[in-house]
Amino acid sequence: MAVIHRTTLTPTKLELLTAWLPARPWYRGGADAPVLEKSGGFRLDDPEGEVGVEFMVATDTSNPEPTAYLFPLTYRGAPLPGAERALVGTAEHGVLGRRWVYDGCHDPVLVGELLALIQGRAQAVAQSVTDTPDHEVTRSFTGEPFAATGLTPEPADDARGTRLAAPHGTFLRIHRVLQRGAGPAEGAVGHVAGVWNTPDGTRTGGVFMTLGTD
Repeated sequence: MAVIHRTTLTPTKLELLTAWLPARPWYRGGADAPVLEKSGGFRLDDPEGEVGVEFMVATDTSNPEPTAYLFPLTYRGAPLPGAERALVGTAEHGVLGRRWVYDGCHDPVLVGELLALIQGRAQAVAQSVTDTPDHEVTRSFTGEPFAATGLTPEPADDARGTRLAAPHGTFLRIHRVLQRGAGPAEGAVGHVAGVWNTPDGTRTGGVFMTLGTD
C-alpha cells in the first residue's frame, strides 16, 4: 500500500481546490469564494506505485447550507500528457518535491482502479494512515466483469457531476455534490459509497459513484 508521508504540501490541497472549484458546472456556491474544510475520503493504490490516488470529501461552509463535494485527485511527479485542462495545480511536497495535482476523472490510473474497486478487485485504503484498509467504504457490482485497465477517460461535466463511458455500454457517474443517505440510482449495476463528517461534527454517508446505463 502507498506510504502516507507526514509532511507539508505548499500550497495545500484545499487552497488549490478553493481556486479551482468555482469554475466547475456542478459548483453550488455563489459569487463569494468557497470556504472548504476537509470532511473525509479514502485512497486507492496505484499498482505501479507511481501515482497518488485520493478521493477527498471537502465541505463548503460559505453558505448557510453547507455543501459536501467529492474530489477525485491524482498526484504525479511529472505532467500527465494531454491532461492540461485537468490540472488542478502544482504543489511542493516536503518529501517528494514538485507534484502535479489533477482532476482524477481524467487520469487513467484513477479510473482503472476505481472500476477495479467497484468490481471488488481493489481495496479502499485509509486516507491518512499507511497500510490500513478503509472498511467504511462499501461497494457493489452485479454486471458483467470487465478489465479495468487500458481505458482512456473522456469525462463530461454537467450540473449532476462527472460522467465517463465504461465497458459494456455502461457509464460511470461521479457524484460531485454528495447527498446524505443517498443510495444507488435505479438500474445501477455497481456503486461505491462512503462516509464523511458534517460541519456540526456528526458522521453521515451516501453514494460517491454509480455504474449504470445512464
